[in-house]
Amino acid sequence: MDDKLRNKLQDIAERHEELGEMLCAPEVVEDKARFLAASREHAELRPVAEAFARYLRAEEGLAEARELLADPDMRELAQDDVERLTGELGELQAQLQRALLPKDPNDSKNVVLEIRAGTGGEEAALFAADLWRMYSRFAELRGWKIEPLSFSEASAGGLKEVVGLIKGRDVYAM
Repeated sequence: MDDKLRNKLQDIAERHEELGEMLCAPEVVEDKARFLAASREHAELRPVAEAFARYLRAEEGLAEARELLADPDMRELAQDDVERLTGELGELQAQLQRALLPKDPNDSKNVVLEIRAGTGGEEAALFAADLWRMYSRFAELRGWKIEPLSFSEASAGGLKEVVGLIKGRDVYAM
């Protein structure tokens, strides 16, 4: 990891820690606007700060495993740890780089999902119903709420069209 990225992540981790302490201060708790703003920023920074902490722990573990490579009795076990931790570090670094990308202002908005059966008669209607069930289950697994706004069934048991509103955190971002 380059120094610029490490410094940025260190600043974020320090800010997250600072906000955690600030949220415990009585003067902040009494001021609802300040408390709400600090709470939101703290929640926004949490995933990055936690991922950076995992990265630092993996880095320490890798350094320890490399030291154990010199011991002939521990060499095989240490080699397994080096391989595992090297892969983990790569994944965490990619995750951290993605987390630092600027957020789209629309990411927090809700989504209107429209599914219409195309040309194909009953098969298309059945496929549209399968799509609706798939998106509904996906939304439920993510903790989002899906609410049908318009529903038109086909004669064979499928759907001619369905329009639904998906509400939740980062729905549009997905």
